[in-house]
Amino acid sequence: MPKDANAKTAPAHVAIIMDGNGRWAQKRGRPRLFGHHAGARRVREIVAACPDLGVKYLTIFAFSTENWKRTQTEVAGLMTLFRRYLEREAKELFESGVCVRFIGDRVRLDDKLVSLMDELELRTADNDRVHLTVALNYGGRDEVTRAAKRLAFEVEQGRLTHKDVDAETLARFLDTHVLPDPDLVIRTSGEARISNFLLWQSAYAEYEFLDTLWPDFSAAEFAKVLDGYGQRDRRFGAVRA
Repeated sequence: MPKDANAKTAPAHVAIIMDGNGRWAQKRGRPRLFGHHAGARRVREIVAACPDLGVKYLTIFAFSTENWKRTQTEVAGLMTLFRRYLEREAKELFESGVCVRFIGDRVRLDDKLVSLMDELELRTADNDRVHLTVALNYGGRDEVTRAAKRLAFEVEQGRLTHKDVDAETLARFLDTHVLPDPDLVIRTSGEARISNFLLWQSAYAEYEFLDTLWPDFSAAEFAKVLDGYGQRDRRFGAVRA
């Protein structure tokens, strides 16, 4: 597809709930982690497709605060997958001009993984071709709670007053404070819920719920979804004259 084909209508920021890895694997008689590995490979394709599709910001939901409830085997396997992915993809992401950020609470993550995250953020900080944000140990309510605590501390220290507190002020304390709000949120696998993802930021986002399982979500289908987005009438609460 020509680079400028979606330039005027493509969402600048797309967020994706990458659901269906486990079911994809089970349909093939394989363990759930097999599906997670396939899903990780799919991430590479979607990130690579973003520039030609006019997408500047891509945020992916990799692991939620609720995912710790899964079996110990699956959680441990996912953490190993995350570490290996960062080690394996770091050079490619840097050379491809991808700026990588992570959102979520890092306290519960192991030191090795956090170190890799820090290194990749630092290494790619000056890149600007695509801004990839990975939500890891992330939950929307948790994010807002942490932001509120930081805001309350600023008030407590006298650097802000209660009169300073409004939506714009609170947003500055969110994990995503340097990012634009998502224009489009995609969820794969046939589930039609938002699962505590970017609750504050997605107030006026468009949503697309797909039956496709994440490991089957191709760049071609991504382009089709973006084309559909371009046909939507976004009014942000207003009425067209």
